Amino acid sequence: MIQTARLNIRNLGPSDASFIVSLLNDPSFLRYIGDRGVRTEADALDYIDKGPAASYARHGFALQAVEPRAGGDPMGICGLLQRDELDAPDLGFAFLPPFRRRGIAREAADAVLRDATTRLRLRRVLAITQADNDGSIRLLEQLGFGFERLVPSPRQQAEVRLYSRTW
Repeated sequence: MIQTARLNIRNLGPSDASFIVSLLNDPSFLRYIGDRGVRTEADALDYIDKGPAASYARHGFALQAVEPRAGGDPMGICGLLQRDELDAPDLGFAFLPPFRRRGIAREAADAVLRDATTRLRLRRVLAITQADNDGSIRLLEQLGFGFERLVPSPRQQAEVRLYSRTW
């Protein structure tokens, strides 16, 4: 688990199924990230098992739940993904509407990036986002990522913006 002043960032598990259904069906998630076909808690358990849990086991990192340090339900996810089409891990994040524009994503992403450089010893992290996702672009720039180029989207037909940060 990673901790910050306000947050616990921990591995996703079966108890997060209901949260995952809500997050992955949020209109902003569907628009900017894509439809993962997760409609039920059983779908969410399968998503967690084949996605984050498999990535933890294979790479030592994955998307993680972000929750209040004082306790409570998850607010969003943040972590690293290893996509076959990218040559370095990429930062991913998504938060439920009540937790956006409150500095939570930045705090979580800063902590994930610190972990990437200290524990994982990564020297380069990527990020991809839709060209019209102004909030994510702004956050990536605040985190020190720079725009590299347009690349084919992993799941959609449109191109996405590729950002990178090197230490």
